[in-house]
Amino acid sequence: MLKNLTKHFGQDGLAPTSADHRSLGFSGTTALWLGANVVVTTILTGMLLVPDLPFLQAMMIVLIGSAIGILPLVLVGLMGQRTGLTTMVLARGSYGNLGAKLPSLINLLTLLAWSWIQALLAGMSLNFAVEHITGYSNLALFTILCETLVLLIALRGHLGIERVERWAAVGMLILAAAVFYSMNQHFEFSQLLSMNEEPRNGITAGVAFDIVIATAFSWIPLAADYNRNCRSQGIAATGTWVGYVAATLLAMGLGATVSGFSILTGSEQTYDPAVLLSGFGFGLPAAIVVFLSVMTTNVMCVYSATLSYLNISPKSTFWKPALIIGVLSILGSQIPGILDNFQNFLLVIGSVFIPAFAVLIADYFVINRGQYSVSDLTREDGGCYHYSNGINPAAFVAYALGAVLAYYWGWVSPLAFGASLPVFVITACSYVVVRKWLLVPRQQTA
Repeated sequence: MLKNLTKHFGQDGLAPTSADHRSLGFSGTTALWLGANVVVTTILTGMLLVPDLPFLQAMMIVLIGSAIGILPLVLVGLMGQRTGLTTMVLARGSYGNLGAKLPSLINLLTLLAWSWIQALLAGMSLNFAVEHITGYSNLALFTILCETLVLLIALRGHLGIERVERWAAVGMLILAAAVFYSMNQHFEFSQLLSMNEEPRNGITAGVAFDIVIATAFSWIPLAADYNRNCRSQGIAATGTWVGYVAATLLAMGLGATVSGFSILTGSEQTYDPAVLLSGFGFGLPAAIVVFLSVMTTNVMCVYSATLSYLNISPKSTFWKPALIIGVLSILGSQIPGILDNFQNFLLVIGSVFIPAFAVLIADYFVINRGQYSVSDLTREDGGCYHYSNGINPAAFVAYALGAVLAYYWGWVSPLAFGASLPVFVITACSYVVVRKWLLVPRQQTA
């Protein structure tokens, strides 16, 4: 019976995606990244920016930060499209076949934390909708139900995710248009534009830029997991860039707008946009669409967390770790006060992932000039990527330097213009120097 059930699950794995099984065109790729990022956590990030910053300044930071921050994601997505491999399998090329297990573990744990936050937010939205209709409220129950549905979708693999992302993108676009229209009927946008800045969340222009960059970087580990299914490099690059930048402007702009108007009207600040939008007559539809968008994004987290686990334990069957990760997501979503440290979580992601993927991108595009041996990457012994006992010392030296700089400039002595770009550039350059002239690996034979 179990065998009959599991045959309906996705058979996704670490093997390269063949060209004739690539399902994403331009519209599909755009919708995937639009639907993924027009989500309540991105709206929440926009809510953090206002009133600490003037509205127009906040939106300019969002535009510049997302347009720049998405470029590393585009590059990793291109690596996936060229090779047909997942992000963490590609990490074997820079970190070594054994060394890549460390970023895989970090990615797995980070995506688990993301799934906890997303599950709780989905539960809040569903609870709001049900309470609005029936009067019944049970946040813990609805959070568990949401994450259970996420697990069922994730078990279907990438094809199921691609289908639901299209609908989520359309739904969120309709919602945003309706909400902006409604707010325009109730308020003068000139009030928002002339609103005085007021320190509330400790957000400066530099911190805001860092948060926007960190939001983009948080998606990098998923880039190749999905873009390996794109039909061409052009589709992978343009679809990802257009979808992500449009989504970030829309979602953070919505969050900043709702936050600003709620303050102007004396409304209570809340982490649940559905509650805020209820004041504009859109509580129920907002709750439903926010629920759907969070669900689809969380499915991507669970799916990619599963692929990260497979890179640690390649002999596992896809559905088994997916099931375990789904259960852990359900349990983690019940942690009290998990949303209270959301801003710090974004900054931690930047500290962890910016140097890690600076190494990966520098290794592929500079050291290896845009070419990896797919056959060696998928070999158990690592082939030419075995380096020194399965580990590339140069990668870990550069990563350690970048992580220290990210911590120091992000937490101890913050830079006025943010730490993200300096850390990325310094880590990438230091890796190239160390890899070429200081810790040159021995040549491995096939």
